[in-house]
Amino acid sequence: MFAKLLMIIIFFGVTIFVGIYCRRHATNVSGFVLGGRSVGPWLTAFAYGTSYFSAVIFVGYAGQFGWKYGMAATWIGLGNAFIGSLMAWYILGRRTRVMTQHLSASTMPEFFGRRFGSKGLKIAASVIVFIFLVPYTASVYNGLSRLFGMAFNIPYEWCVICMAVLTGIYVILGGYMATAINDFIQGIVMLIGIIAVISAVLGGHGGFSQAVLALSQVENDAQSMQGMQGAFTSFLGPDPLGLLGVVILTSLGTWGLPQMVQKFYAIKSEKFINKGAVISTVFALIVAGGSYFLGGFGRLYADTAEYSASGSPIYDSIIPSMLSTLPDLLIGIVVVLVLSASMSTLSSLVLTSSSTLTLDFIGSLTKKPINEQKTLIIMRGLLVFFIALSSAIALIQYNSEITFIAQLMGISWGALAGAFLAPFLYSLYWKGTSRASIWACFIFGVGFTTSNMFFSFITSPINAGAIVMLIGFALVPIVSIFTKKQEKTELDSIFSCYDEMVTVAKKDHLKSDM
Repeated sequence: MFAKLLMIIIFFGVTIFVGIYCRRHATNVSGFVLGGRSVGPWLTAFAYGTSYFSAVIFVGYAGQFGWKYGMAATWIGLGNAFIGSLMAWYILGRRTRVMTQHLSASTMPEFFGRRFGSKGLKIAASVIVFIFLVPYTASVYNGLSRLFGMAFNIPYEWCVICMAVLTGIYVILGGYMATAINDFIQGIVMLIGIIAVISAVLGGHGGFSQAVLALSQVENDAQSMQGMQGAFTSFLGPDPLGLLGVVILTSLGTWGLPQMVQKFYAIKSEKFINKGAVISTVFALIVAGGSYFLGGFGRLYADTAEYSASGSPIYDSIIPSMLSTLPDLLIGIVVVLVLSASMSTLSSLVLTSSSTLTLDFIGSLTKKPINEQKTLIIMRGLLVFFIALSSAIALIQYNSEITFIAQLMGISWGALAGAFLAPFLYSLYWKGTSRASIWACFIFGVGFTTSNMFFSFITSPINAGAIVMLIGFALVPIVSIFTKKQEKTELDSIFSCYDEMVTVAKKDHLKSDM
């Protein structure tokens, strides 16, 4: 117990020190929100990765999808690495950095407002971000309850309060730079932790081969394939279509999440894009691939997992059941791992929410421009508000029978990506994107995912979110063809940033022979 407590105390001390150290980077809005657009590849890549993967992934998703798909759940981690990280950096990274700086946009709603000259789009996007990021923020706390109870026998309420206070301190003090540095430190903890946990769990079953052999003998309990053995060690698992929906939503969906895309706004220079892409991809391969790979062996712990009254497993209990047999020191590492994952995601979410509401919603409704210092005060005040609100929602959900909040958490990712993914991507690349098409995608993305929660047009919220995202890629060009475009001079001015001439070394670009 002493070793576990010492690890937690050291972790808390380091994060607060980083917040104090980074105060000098948070003296203006650009520094507080984007670190002055001067963040290097390692910090940006780790900030991207740690914002991507939280306790929701490690405890919730790894347990749920590992149980459903077995070892095939590893495909989700591979999709997160190559689609959600590598492709995102190469397709979005450079253009996002160039155009957002050209338009002086610090947030995704501000980007839409300036790109299409529409205050309405800016306000609507900021409302969507606020509504769907707050419950998503609350869900980050959930993965901690069982792990802290298992390791320290500490009530969940105290876990939430301590985590909220600590995150609030370092984000309020140091802004984006404190978040990025702490993300780097927390990312290293996550890398070490996931490798140690996988080794220990597989070792407890006689090694990889013996664990796979035991998993291959588990019968599939799905009604359509009942009694089938070996499904959980097969290449695509017992439900390939369901698995594909998860891969699409959790991989492609990140391209439309404001807290993820905003990392590209802060890239320092061109040469850091390639480095950042490689670093974030390797990080995702280890953390996401490792988490889902670990979850794939969850069926081997069926006798120790918790079950609901209906007989279905409580997915959040699967990973803690796997970890409960580990040595105390390793459990301490796991707790710090999950705490790191949760705090890094939480800090990114609350910073995105507060900056969006301050710059895009409040700033748009005030008649007079708000000066820098007052903007920073409002932003920090809203940080406290968002952290308190998300903590309260997490505590209410934990201590009551309310299920609506849990459902809303499940659709948050789908609603945000459904509303923003296609509009953002087309806006970066295509001059023909119309203002009406952005409105259409906002309304359809939020409207369909929200109504599906009540009427269940599509049974799985995951598949619903994936389908909405894909429909958005068709909806934007179709609506754009039949609606009014922006003026040519306005478009030429916006896209002129891509045509600016720059001089590069021959090692980066060969001179043409023409």
